[in-house]
Amino acid sequence: MADETELKRLYWHSRRGMLELDVLLVPFVQEVYPGLDAEDQARFRKLLECEDQDMFGWFMQRGEPEDADLRRMVRMILDRVQPD
Repeated sequence: MADETELKRLYWHSRRGMLELDVLLVPFVQEVYPGLDAEDQARFRKLLECEDQDMFGWFMQRGEPEDADLRRMVRMILDRVQPD
């Protein structure tokens, strides 16, 4: 479980300055991240280390990460905003 300090830090790092990323990452960190297991929380933190342009391409489905952990997290975020 994430503590309040960690959530504030992640919230800040989720605000990328690119609206397309902000609208995906900020709500995810606020609403979903606290309930993730430790492995998925680590995957999300790893995702935040990526370049904005890479994430933009992945979230716009113009490509996907080579790393399986990052692919899982991108899919999790996209599935949240693109229900079947």
